[in-house]
Amino acid sequence: MWCLELLLTLLLIVNDASCQWNVWVPRDISAMTNSCVVIPCTFMYPSGIRPYRGIHGIWYFGQPYPQLFPPVVFKSRTDVVHESYKGRTKLLGDLHQRNCTLLINNIGTEHSGRYYFRADLGGANMYTFPDFAELKVLDQPNIDVPEEIVSDESLELTCYAPDNCPDLTPEIQWMYTDYLPDPEFSSDYLEESNTAVLSNTLTFTPRPMHNGQLLGCRVYYPNTTLVYERLISLDIKYAPRSVWVNVSSEVMEGSSVMLHCEVDSNPPPRISWMFGDQELLWDTASNISLSLDDVTPAQEGLYTCIGDNGYGMMNTSLYLAVKYPPREPLVNDSMTVLEGTSLALHCSTQGSPAPTLTWLKDGELVGTITADELSVLEIMDITPQGDGQYRCLAENEHGRASSSLNITVEYAPVLLEESKCTVVREGVQCVCMATGNPEPTIEFYLPDLNITINETDGRYNFYTHTDGHTSTGMIKLREKGERVDNGGPAVNVHCSIYNMYGRESILLELQQEKKYMMAVIVGTIGGVAVIAFIIAAVRYVGHNNKKENGNPRQDVVLENPALYYSAVKKDKQNLRKKVGEDGDYQPVGSMAGLERQELNYAALEFIGARPREGASGRGDDGSNYTEIKAK
Repeated sequence: MWCLELLLTLLLIVNDASCQWNVWVPRDISAMTNSCVVIPCTFMYPSGIRPYRGIHGIWYFGQPYPQLFPPVVFKSRTDVVHESYKGRTKLLGDLHQRNCTLLINNIGTEHSGRYYFRADLGGANMYTFPDFAELKVLDQPNIDVPEEIVSDESLELTCYAPDNCPDLTPEIQWMYTDYLPDPEFSSDYLEESNTAVLSNTLTFTPRPMHNGQLLGCRVYYPNTTLVYERLISLDIKYAPRSVWVNVSSEVMEGSSVMLHCEVDSNPPPRISWMFGDQELLWDTASNISLSLDDVTPAQEGLYTCIGDNGYGMMNTSLYLAVKYPPREPLVNDSMTVLEGTSLALHCSTQGSPAPTLTWLKDGELVGTITADELSVLEIMDITPQGDGQYRCLAENEHGRASSSLNITVEYAPVLLEESKCTVVREGVQCVCMATGNPEPTIEFYLPDLNITINETDGRYNFYTHTDGHTSTGMIKLREKGERVDNGGPAVNVHCSIYNMYGRESILLELQQEKKYMMAVIVGTIGGVAVIAFIIAAVRYVGHNNKKENGNPRQDVVLENPALYYSAVKKDKQNLRKKVGEDGDYQPVGSMAGLERQELNYAALEFIGARPREGASGRGDDGSNYTEIKAK
C-alpha cells in the first residue's frame, strides 16, 4: 500500500502544474465477492479556484451526470446514498489533499460497473470527471488458458486472484493435478495501474489421454470462510489417432446400407466419405454415417473415410460389393431381311455374379448356352421358317431378364394347297391362298371371258383377306354354263399372286364341295323316306275303312277328276313362270354345259269310268272310283 501513497503524491505534484480539472482512477479493478475493494483516486482543479466552505466529493455509479440521477455511492456532505451502498462505502483519501480514494466493503456482483467522481468546491465550482474506474466483482478466480493446447507440447496454466482489499490477502491452490505427468507450480505477485493481483502457474506436458479431464483452481482467504473455486476441462488438440469403418460387405441391389466412420481426434476432424475421386459426404464431427439407399451396381467399389483436423490426417477404406440379377440384355434391333441372308445376333448383359445367356426362338432353344456377358447367334442362309421372335435369356442366382427382337424374312409369294375351285349350291366358288412377305396381292383371270378380277373389280363377289403373311382371295361364279364334251362342267379360272420379289400364276382345279354333295344325298334319302311314310299311311287308312264298311278292298278314288286336272295345269304354269324368273342367269365358265330341266306332268281325265272286277266299287256317298297304277 505504501507504493500507492507514493504514486498519489507524485501525481499531485505533476497535475498541480497543469492547473486543469483532472482525475486519475484505475481503468479496471477487480475483487472477489463478499470481500472489499479499494479504488485509488486523485484529482486536480484549476489553481485560480478558491474552495468555498471546503472541498467535498461525490461518487456516482453508472452515470457521471447528476441530472440523470445516477445512484449515489458516497457523498461527503451527507450520508444519503443509494440503498445498495448503505453502510458499505468509506472515503479513505483526504479531499483537501486531492485524494478521493474509495473503499467498498462486502461487495457483490451487482456492484460491478463504472464509478465516477464529482468534485464540489462550493458555488459554481463543481465538476464531474468523465474518467471512470470499472469494477469487476468475481465469484470465482480467473484461469489464463492458452487459446490452443496441443498434445505433447509444454503447457502453462495461470490462476489469478485480485489483492485489492487491505484487510484480506488471498492464497491460491491447484486441484486435480494427481494424474498430470510431472506438474510444476510457481507463484507471482503483479501490480498494475495501482491494483494488485496474485497468480499461480501450473506447468506440464499434456497427452491426448488428458483431453477432457478437469483441473481446478481454489482461492481462499486464511482465517475466513471465503473460498472460491473454478474448474476447467482440458481441450487438448491432437491429430487423428484412429479411423474405424465397417468391414467390407456384400449387399443386394435395391437394398440400403449404412457406412459408418469414427475418427478419434481433437478438434473433431473434417470427415469425408470418398468413392474414387468423388466426395460423397462430409461433416465436421467425430463420426459420420453414409447412407446408401436403393443401391445400384454402379455403387460397387472402394469407399474411403478420411479424417483431417488440421493437426494430422488419417484414412481407412472398405469394399462394397453389390449383387444383382442380370440386366435387360442388349440385342440387335428388329430387322427385315431377304430370304437367304446370313445374320449374327448379339446379346450382351451385366449381372453379379456373371449370368448365363440362352437364345430362344418362339420359345424353343436355338444355339448354345454361354456363361459370359456376350453371346452371338449366327444364322446362315435364313429361310422363311426363320421368321419370328428371337429372345435372349440371361440368368443368375438372383434372377433373370430377357430381351427380344423380331426377324422378318421377306420372300417371293408361294401358292398354298388350299387354292382351288369348288362346286357349291350357288354355283362355283374359287379360292386362292398364298403366303409371302410382303403379303402377296391376288388376282383372278377368266381367260374364256378375258376378264381380270381384283380389288378394283366389284363383280363376282370378289373378296380378299390378309392374315399375317398369308393372303386369301375368293370369287363366286354363280352362273351355269355349257357342258363340255365329256359331260362335266368346265371351269377355267387362273389365280395370279405377286409381290415385290416375284409373280406366279396357276390354273385352279375344280372340286365338288363335300358339304353340298352330302346335303343332296341326305335330302334324297329323306324325301324317299317321307314318300314311303305317306304311302304307308294312306294304305293303312284305306284298310281300316274297308273293315268298317264290310268291303274287302277300298282303293283311292279321285273325287271330281275334271276339277283336279285344272288345278294341276294351273300349278304347272306357275312353276314354269317361277323357273323362268329364277333361272335368268348369264352362262359363265363350266356351267355353260348344263341343260335346263323340263318339268314333266300329266293330266288325268275320268269319263264314264267303270270299276274293274274286284278292284272297283261305289263308296258310301255313291261316287265311282277306280284303281290307278304307275307303270
